[in-house]
Amino acid sequence: MFAKVSSLGLFGLNAFPVDVEIDISRGQPYFEIDGLTDTVIKESRDRIRAAMRSCGINFPVASVMVNLAPADMKKSGSVHDLAIFMAILRAMRMIDDVPEDAAFIGELSLNGDVRRVNGVLPMVMLAREKGMKSVFVPAANAREASVIAGIDVYAVHSAEQLILHFRGEEPMAPSEHYIPPEAAYNETLDFADVRGQQSAKKALEIAAAGGHNALLIGAPGSGKSMLAKRMPSILPPLTFEEALETTKIHSISGLLNADTPIITKRPFRSPHHTISSAGLAGGGSIPQPGEISLAHNGLLFLDELAEFDRRTLEIMRQPLEDRKVTIARASGTITYPCTIMLIGAMNPCPCGYYGHPKRKCICSQKKVSAYLSKISGPLLDRFDLHIDVAPVEYDDLSAKTSEESSAEIRKRVMAAREIQAERFRGTDITCNALITPDKLREMCPMDDGAEAMMKSVFDSLGLSARAYDRILKVARTIADLGGSEVITRRHVAAAAQYRSLDRKYWQDGV
Repeated sequence: MFAKVSSLGLFGLNAFPVDVEIDISRGQPYFEIDGLTDTVIKESRDRIRAAMRSCGINFPVASVMVNLAPADMKKSGSVHDLAIFMAILRAMRMIDDVPEDAAFIGELSLNGDVRRVNGVLPMVMLAREKGMKSVFVPAANAREASVIAGIDVYAVHSAEQLILHFRGEEPMAPSEHYIPPEAAYNETLDFADVRGQQSAKKALEIAAAGGHNALLIGAPGSGKSMLAKRMPSILPPLTFEEALETTKIHSISGLLNADTPIITKRPFRSPHHTISSAGLAGGGSIPQPGEISLAHNGLLFLDELAEFDRRTLEIMRQPLEDRKVTIARASGTITYPCTIMLIGAMNPCPCGYYGHPKRKCICSQKKVSAYLSKISGPLLDRFDLHIDVAPVEYDDLSAKTSEESSAEIRKRVMAAREIQAERFRGTDITCNALITPDKLREMCPMDDGAEAMMKSVFDSLGLSARAYDRILKVARTIADLGGSEVITRRHVAAAAQYRSLDRKYWQDGV
């Protein structure tokens, strides 16, 4: 007896179709699963046997051979349990024919319940692309799957429920299409909580408006972390396409909340400085996304930047330029996207008071040099804005007046982003930080005064070509915030002042 049922597999972020083929024949009783499978799939034999007993069905006393095709694609995880279970029932003629345009995803428990699995969203997206009409998923994954329109999603609680459905005794109804609500910002930290620091706030507004990387450096207690943690409150909302891209990464990592199956707010990731290179960039025998990919379309905040292992930080250099992370393993090569804003915060020395206007630094020049040298020149060059966070003055802390709220700042950020959306219409560029070199001159026109100022800055500061591009992009954002289509001398001068920290600290301290 032969039967075939459709399923879906996942390798990294890429889903692929899987045909579950089964042959039940007379002979020595055994149950084998082939098709380049891992240990978890081999163990599904025990789960399926127990689930069938829980449904009152005797496992066939025969030779049972299951093949997961294509045989040259690595299959992993427990996502094929439900499909194998259905294939066995179909081969035993215990249910009516299963439609060829239906796919099954899910893990079986020993009592027949269907458990949630990771990566349902990219698999359902592929099922729709392949012309599938319906997909049966664990009930815990149903809302996540129902985000995708154009395919019927059935929420399966148990194997018995599935049997009754295909016997026509208790038909299941497809889940309603889930429409994500508009992201709410009223629960996030607010910039109104931060006293003073007007120049730092303005710099972070520029960073949010253009999607630029920023480095905050200053003494302990000056408010670096406080400022950075409020950045999500002024970032623009995700588009639906960006939301799907981001949700796919969180789906395969098992980080989605069942009640909110699609991410509508830009991710904010803040790993501890003890994180490994694999934790930051991704890794494992079957490579999983790291923090840099989990922050895709959002913000990655590295607090105490100089405390991170230098080799771990250097791994970010290429992903920050390419906007993707490629991980090679014996099982294959996986690429994860990582279009992020990188915000770093650090002290200028081990004690934190190097360059402080009132407190004396107790570190030797050698210690200061060693501390600052943990941030290499090429990595420092990838920060568009260098922000010197000065100590907060007493007058600012004791002031009775209220500070500007995140909502007000976000209005200006959104206005600048709308200008950029119109400018980049018809391209893959979404913000000024992502302007490609071939579009730079077209998208960043300068008047004569700006050209002269840029030449003066380039020569006097000894900038690299990358630093030139980044200053021009920041100037473009400053111009957008001011409503100017052409970059002027004032915009270039403002952008150039955010490239001064490497001269203040690194040149003197190293």
